[in-house]
Amino acid sequence: MGRYLNVTNKGFQESLQSQIYVDKTGIIAFLNRLINTEQKYVCVSRPRRFGKSMTVKMLSAYYNNGYDSENLFCSLKISRDDSYQEHRNKYDVIWINMQEFLSGDPDIDTVISHLNIRICRELQKKYDAIEYTAPDSLVDTMYDIFLEEEKSFIILIDEWDSIFRERKGDIKAQKKYLDFLRSWMKDKPFIGLAYMTGILPIKKYGTHSALNMFDEYSMTDPRELAEFVGFTRDEVESLCDKYGMDYEETKYWYDGYTFPDVEEIYSPKSLVSAMIAHRYSDYWNQTETFEALSIYIQMNYDGLKDKVVEMIAGAHVKINTGNFTNDMTTFHTSDDILTLLIHLGYLAYDLRNREVYIPNKEIEMEFLNSVNAIGWSEVITAVENSEKLLQNLWNGEEEAVTSGIEKIHLENSSILQYHDENALSCVINLAFYAAQEYYMTVREFPAGKGYADIVYLPRKKYADKPAMIIELKWNKDAESAVSQIYEKCYPAGLKGYRGEVLIVGINYDRRTKVHNCKIEKMMI
Repeated sequence: MGRYLNVTNKGFQESLQSQIYVDKTGIIAFLNRLINTEQKYVCVSRPRRFGKSMTVKMLSAYYNNGYDSENLFCSLKISRDDSYQEHRNKYDVIWINMQEFLSGDPDIDTVISHLNIRICRELQKKYDAIEYTAPDSLVDTMYDIFLEEEKSFIILIDEWDSIFRERKGDIKAQKKYLDFLRSWMKDKPFIGLAYMTGILPIKKYGTHSALNMFDEYSMTDPRELAEFVGFTRDEVESLCDKYGMDYEETKYWYDGYTFPDVEEIYSPKSLVSAMIAHRYSDYWNQTETFEALSIYIQMNYDGLKDKVVEMIAGAHVKINTGNFTNDMTTFHTSDDILTLLIHLGYLAYDLRNREVYIPNKEIEMEFLNSVNAIGWSEVITAVENSEKLLQNLWNGEEEAVTSGIEKIHLENSSILQYHDENALSCVINLAFYAAQEYYMTVREFPAGKGYADIVYLPRKKYADKPAMIIELKWNKDAESAVSQIYEKCYPAGLKGYRGEVLIVGINYDRRTKVHNCKIEKMMI
């Protein structure tokens, strides 16, 4: 047993004994295929509360040769994989939590020296018969063991990026740290597998990455590891059945992260908390305060505020994630800040469409808390008034709806500039913000002979509410919007829905700066 070498399995044992454990050992099968190949360098970045440290505990328990872990894994998914016995407990595993080292001393040279000495001491204690060429050098010590024993090592580094979070402005220390990691692991034959995990992808300086041997699996593109980012639909449905929780409501609160190969990914820590407490709530703030989000969204780089308001209103916003330098201080555009928020878990990213959005109810509440704290009163007022405006819409009160929309537009005109129907759509979504509680909202809904601008389908919990089809017009009239809904048979697209439908046309005349609204009702 060591502090860093072949650490005790107690951490993973506790995970297995927890009230809720979801089997994610499938990632081991993936990593087994990479051992002693050119793809043996893996960097996995995830937000807090997405199970990063639990995965490291699992990998340590499976790979390290200091303990027999058969009793831990024999009933889990990995035990059914062909590679299970080949790699189980076959390696010396060095497991480091970098935050432990980096928070212990302000001087990076001392940090690196302490890390070298402590790991060397444990290695040399285990392999005490070897004559070491440079006892204080971690690289040389591991080389000597590798040459003598013909064994490769597995390196697990948790919180690898903590220096970029705790010493945000210390560029010199950051570069020394990256250089140390590179000199320790790059092109070293004694590395069988290097697995690093943290919140941020690997830091880039200019166009060059100091650790370019690593393959990255991040929140913008988790690639083959998408199903291990969080809980999948099948896993969540199973938990809902076990704990008597409503799946649709669970999805509303904690789903929203999506990737090309896995459409539904849930925030695991929050979902576990909801299942155990048997109550839906904002559990995000147990490990992060909304002030952390506020710091970033009030940096109004090139229209960031507009984009945040659009997302609060339910919109998806185009983004370029490619220029993000993977730290928490270097921002040149709003896209840089939005990309950071993806990695922090506050935003979800649609890789196919290159769009960013607020993933679920829990994170939406964090945004509203932040917006309130930094004084965006016009947005908060719109949200607070939206319940009354939604009631006006249900009641068919055209003048009240028109007046409410115009009020939202005027009060937010400094944020949301009207240029086209997309801008009108954002104001409508903000005006009817309260509808997110009652409805699943679909924009550009394929229906009948075209695409309806906005469709609100009642959630199961609110089946008594009418479905709503909203068509938007620009410099035309609300009547033509309603006519289009009928002519293109949009209601026919609401397959499986039976009940009342509100047919809503909304127009904005840019010349007169006047909105008008037409509301009709029908049954299907």
